[in-house]
Amino acid sequence: MSQSTLDEDELFGEAASEVREDVEASLQQASEALPDTDDIWNVEADNTLGALNALRSALDAGDAADHLRDAKKWYMMGERADAFEEADDLEAEIGRVEEAIADIEDAKEQVGDLASTVPGLKNTLEELQAEADESEADEAETDESEGDGDADDADAEEAEPAE
Repeated sequence: MSQSTLDEDELFGEAASEVREDVEASLQQASEALPDTDDIWNVEADNTLGALNALRSALDAGDAADHLRDAKKWYMMGERADAFEEADDLEAEIGRVEEAIADIEDAKEQVGDLASTVPGLKNTLEELQAEADESEADEAETDESEGDGDADDADAEEAEPAE
């Protein structure tokens, strides 16, 4: 075996290690860019809409998708070059981070939909409540006026002379 072949194998081994390190570093950066659990779980707001808006803001994956893309790019390069002896752990971690980002994006969309629905629902319920209150007030008023009419009829009967 010639010296240049040995050097090439050694260089390829170093390059493979560096590619793996790049994948791992990008995955680490992607994980760190994900929202903090406490920011999602503990939101402070005065009302439901405020809580939803705070949650939607907290559900920001930031640069995680970009870092994941870098990890996948370097992983793909390493795989195609057959540079990894064992890459199952990298593939699993890529899948885990990818799934987390997808879940965050789905949750953010759902919270956004809910945040845009809640004000309309509030208005509808307020209108229904106002109509119900008006109906109750009208019924109470009608009952009072009918009750007064009965009393007037009784007074009129007493006032009429007996025959």
